Amino acid sequence: MGIKWRTRALPAAVLALLASGCVGTPGAGSKPNAAPSTSGARSSVAKVCDKPAAGPAKAPAGAVTVDAAVVGDLAAKTRSSPPGTTFWLRPGTHRLDPDRYAQVVPKKGNRYLGAPGAVLDGRKKNQYAFSGTAPDVTLRHLTVQGFVAPHDEGVVNHDSADGWVIEHATIQHNSGAGLMAGARQQVRASCLRGNGQYGMNAYKGDGALSGLVVEGNEITANNTGDWERRRPGCGCTGGVKFWAVNGADVRGNWVHDNRGTGLWADTNNNDFRIEDNVLEANDGAALIYETSYNAVIRKNTIRRNNWVEGRRYADRGDSFPFATVYLSESGGEPRVKARTDKIEVYRNVLENNWSGITLWENADRFCNSPANTSSGDCTLLVRQAGRCARPAIATAPLYADCRWKTQRVDIHANRFVLDKSVVGCTVKCDRMAVLANYGTYPDWSPYQGERVAEAITLKQHNRWHDNVYVGPWTFVAHDPSRVLDFEQWQGAPYEQDAGSTLAPGAGD
Repeated sequence: MGIKWRTRALPAAVLALLASGCVGTPGAGSKPNAAPSTSGARSSVAKVCDKPAAGPAKAPAGAVTVDAAVVGDLAAKTRSSPPGTTFWLRPGTHRLDPDRYAQVVPKKGNRYLGAPGAVLDGRKKNQYAFSGTAPDVTLRHLTVQGFVAPHDEGVVNHDSADGWVIEHATIQHNSGAGLMAGARQQVRASCLRGNGQYGMNAYKGDGALSGLVVEGNEITANNTGDWERRRPGCGCTGGVKFWAVNGADVRGNWVHDNRGTGLWADTNNNDFRIEDNVLEANDGAALIYETSYNAVIRKNTIRRNNWVEGRRYADRGDSFPFATVYLSESGGEPRVKARTDKIEVYRNVLENNWSGITLWENADRFCNSPANTSSGDCTLLVRQAGRCARPAIATAPLYADCRWKTQRVDIHANRFVLDKSVVGCTVKCDRMAVLANYGTYPDWSPYQGERVAEAITLKQHNRWHDNVYVGPWTFVAHDPSRVLDFEQWQGAPYEQDAGSTLAPGAGD
C-alpha cells in the first residue's frame, strides 16, 4: 500500500485541533464542526508531546553531572565511567563532537536522566544518539532531536540492544527511525514525533525480539521523508513498524496524524495485544497486521483514518477494499505458542474511517514464491524456504504450512459508524471485506485459481458476529467484484454477522 501525503507536517496546536474534530484537513473533503459522538470512545489519550513530564531539577545522589556547555561531554563521561552509572544532563542543549559517528555508547545498566529543558541535539551532523549492544539501559526525561540516521536505521538504541527502558522522552525531528527496539524493551509515556521514517522501528537483525511493551506514548507526524513516494511499494513507513516480534503489548497510546499507517506489524510477528489505544487521522490504515500470527485487538478507538490512502486508490478506480484495519495473510495458529490461538478483534469503536476491516490473502504469496514481498522469509511452520517447492508443496503438510493464512479471525462486539458527509466520499469508503485474488503465479504454484478465495471466505473459520453497524455499509466476499448488502452477507453461503445489527439510514 503506497503512501501519499497531502500537506507538510502540521504544528502541534493544529494537530490537537484535528484530533478533537474542530478543524478540517485540507483536501480531505468537508466535515461538520464536530464529529458524531462515539459510545465507548476513550475520554483521554496520551497527550505527552505538548506536556512532557519534567525530569529531576537536581542531580540524584551519586549521579555524574553532564554539562551542556562542553561539547561531547556526555559521550566522554560515558566512556570514562563504569557500567551502571547514572548521568544527569543539565538544562540546555547538549551536543556531541561534530563527527557523524560520535554517538554515546552506553555500558550495561547505565541511566540517563534529563533535567527540565535538557536536549541532546545532533544538529543534522551526527547520525546516532545512543548505540551499542549494552543491555538494560534507561533513558528518561530527555529530548533527542536533529540526528540523521540512514534509511531503516534508528537514532536511539541504534543496535537494538535488549532490556532498554525509554520513559518520558521526546524523540523528534530525526531522520530514519527515532527509536529501534530490542528484546524486553519498554517504551512508556514518550513522544515520538516528526521523525523521517518511523517513530519506532521494532527490528532486531540478530536474535529474538520478544517481550516488547509500548505504553502510553504519543506517536505522531512521522514519515516526514515521505518514503513511499520516494520508494513506491517499499512498505517502509509509519508510526511504528514491527518486524518478527514475538510477544508485544501495545496499549494506551495515541497514534495520530502519521503519514501512512499508524501501527504496522509485518512478517512473522506473533502474540500481540493491541488494546486501549486511540488511532486517528493517520493517512493510511490505522493498523496493518501482515503475514503474522495470533493477536488480540480490543477496546481501541479508531477514527478518521485512511482518508488520504483510501481516497487516492478510489479516485484512480481501484476496486480493492483498502481498509482501516487490514489483516493481510495473518491469522490464528495453535501451533505457534501465544496467549491466544486466534486473531480476536472485539470491543473496538471504528468511526468515520475510510472503510472498515479487510481480511485478505494473496493467492500468489507464499514461502519461496517470487511474489512473496517478504523475500527470504518463510512461515513460522517451515524453517527452510527451499522445502516449499514442487512437488512436495502440492501435498500435506507443506500445502498448508508454506502459506501465511488468514484464518481463525473472530470479529465481534465492535461498533462501526460511518457518516459519508464526514469522510467526504460517495463510494468505496463503506466496505467490510474477506477476499483473495485469483491465483496465477508462479506456474508451479499449487494455489492457482479460486482455491485461496474459497478457503478464506468459507473454510478458514473467519467470522464476524454480534457487531453494531451505523451507516450505509456494504460487504465484499471472495473477490473484489462480489459486493453484498447486509442481508446477502448474513445469508448463505457466507453466513456472517449473526446477531449483528445494521441501521443503514444513519449517516447516508
